[in-house]
Amino acid sequence: MHRSTFIAVLFIALVFAAPAHAQKGGVLIIGQSIPLSGSNKELGEDIREGALAYLKKVNDAGGVHGRKIELLSLDDANDTKKSDANTKALLDQNVIALFGYGSATLSAPALPQVEAARIAFFGPFTGADVMRKFNHYVYNHRAGYADEMEKIIEQYASFGIKRFGVVYYDDAIGKENLAAVERALKARNLSVVGVAALKRKQTDVTPEVTQLLQANPDVVIMTTLYKHSADFVKIARKQGASAQFVSNSFPGSTALASALGEDGLGVAMSQVVPTVYHRAIPIVREYQDATEKYKGRKEYSFQSLESYIAMRVLVEGIRRAGPQPTREKLLQALDSIHNYDLGGYVVSFSPTNHNGSSYVGLTILGHDLAFRD
Repeated sequence: MHRSTFIAVLFIALVFAAPAHAQKGGVLIIGQSIPLSGSNKELGEDIREGALAYLKKVNDAGGVHGRKIELLSLDDANDTKKSDANTKALLDQNVIALFGYGSATLSAPALPQVEAARIAFFGPFTGADVMRKFNHYVYNHRAGYADEMEKIIEQYASFGIKRFGVVYYDDAIGKENLAAVERALKARNLSVVGVAALKRKQTDVTPEVTQLLQANPDVVIMTTLYKHSADFVKIARKQGASAQFVSNSFPGSTALASALGEDGLGVAMSQVVPTVYHRAIPIVREYQDATEKYKGRKEYSFQSLESYIAMRVLVEGIRRAGPQPTREKLLQALDSIHNYDLGGYVVSFSPTNHNGSSYVGLTILGHDLAFRD
């Protein structure tokens, strides 16, 4: 066996051997399938690091009921088949919950296994309708994309703007985003003036840019991944577009800001957590302090804050489940979390409602290449 292959196999063996041994020692394992390579790597890393920052804070303080909590993250490279396989592997490790999958397309394939295992599927990083329809095992800690579209349209329509265009993926989830925009506009007696339907693996968006700009929109709402959104803005501005571009939270602010660079100045983005720079907000201050201790530097993002919040709520559920938590006890404990104020951000579940928050704010990309409100 080649030495590099041997090392890789040994690493995998150690990763999968650790949880079984750790469980015997009292450690609780949370499982996660996440893009740590490939096209959505930046988002996956943000999600993982936000969760780990909170777990370090908890474990440094002695854990929960004296038990440490660990996060076992498997790389799915933003591939649904790998996500599905990772879910099976994680369930085989007897994890207490599944956490923080990177999108609706990565989450949906896991649901049959989740339901069969009767395990909490907590905090998927998506606001797609398909994941917000009530499921006994799925818990959304954040607002939905429909909430984001409503906030965006409310903001611009209040200034008398009537011409809205939409960039979306030509698939089931993308069409849900388009439908959410259309509903929000219809409530104001407006309609979409132009659309750009992209394929997820599309490399050149120039034809769609040209077509959408012919409709002369005043605001273009983007619901695509950061590369497509950034390419769309750059090409549109080269073609002389004067429209305001605004993205929902889907692409991740860190990745989108990096991809846009100086070409993105003035692009707006909706966020489902408070601004990460507002230290006066208790949950933001707590997150900043924990992140600095975990990373050893002041490096913040909306996505890692969102993950920090999600993990804090999940750990609260584990705490309420008692010293010997089971999957079933954790489900019951999560259902008991009502109006849980983390310090400027409130999450509330019930046995019939697993959509914990509807918080949405708007931010703008400034000269420091950071999204701020």
